[in-house]
Amino acid sequence: MAGLLRSLAFLVAVMAAGPTRAEIVDFESLAGWQQDGQAQALAAFLDTCDGLDAPDWRPLCALARDVPADDDSARAFFELFFKPVILGDPPALFTGYYEPELTGSPVRTSRYAWPIYRRPPELKDGTVYLTRQQIESGALRGRRLEIAWLDDPVEVFFLHIQGSGRIRMPDGAVIRVGYAGRNGHAYRSVGQELVRRGLMSAHEVSAQVIAAWVRRNPGLGDDLLNHNPSYIFFRKLKNLPADKGPIGAMGRSITPLRSLAVDPAFTPLGAPVWIEKAGRLPLNRLMVAQDTGGAIKGAQRADIFYGFGAAAGEAAGEVKDGGRMVLLLPIDRAYAMLTDL
Repeated sequence: MAGLLRSLAFLVAVMAAGPTRAEIVDFESLAGWQQDGQAQALAAFLDTCDGLDAPDWRPLCALARDVPADDDSARAFFELFFKPVILGDPPALFTGYYEPELTGSPVRTSRYAWPIYRRPPELKDGTVYLTRQQIESGALRGRRLEIAWLDDPVEVFFLHIQGSGRIRMPDGAVIRVGYAGRNGHAYRSVGQELVRRGLMSAHEVSAQVIAAWVRRNPGLGDDLLNHNPSYIFFRKLKNLPADKGPIGAMGRSITPLRSLAVDPAFTPLGAPVWIEKAGRLPLNRLMVAQDTGGAIKGAQRADIFYGFGAAAGEAAGEVKDGGRMVLLLPIDRAYAMLTDL
């Protein structure tokens, strides 16, 4: 019964979000479908499949566990039990995210002077709390909420954007931190604010460009970062192997170039999603909706997880591309969506 209610709740949420176009298409229309490594996507799907307990998902998850681990078998599984559905109106907007690797300290020093905080106990989900500017000005100082101190305020800001990270301490130990909550203020894009202020054009904006501009303009840079009042709190992730990705919104590690952050009002968490990303480095592949993000809003909006470290950060920071997203839904659910919208 709980699973059925969740299925109905998803359809109600989609309808409540406003008029949304839905169209079932053929697998043959998915550019690059025959060339993708669907066995990798099936493995990522299985990582979170037990979180899909609706009646139309449960049997598919059970069948997926018995599919041989090769691309042809995985492709046949998806083709047999799912229908591709385009929800909303392409073009999509794809961005990228990653797990940064930073340097920090368990105590404040002259070098390590910028904290990341654990969630304050009085903060309740859905409530509005202190703004970024208030927190950065010291509103939480002295409460022993600091998890670690970092050496670069710009890196702290982008750690908030990514939502997880690895912090290397002076003794070589590495701690993993992940999302624990937010302050309830809506996310505002600092890139869009740079464009609005006439400081650069839209095509110039990237994470790397924003970081460089803030470092060149420390006073104005602080003001720019505080334009985004949203603030993220973290928690230590214990017993997470180094070869595993950070924890996503479904409580499991996410997979580089197979996990996607989506808007769950339109894309059910755990669902396979075919993406066709345009741009300088096109990407056609089957992903799994396993994460969310404050800036990820809409049926054709997604954030691609690129992995961890500097190379992943460079790749993710350049992504701001069009294309389209195609949901893979259980057959009955796909047709029910067409009926209900």
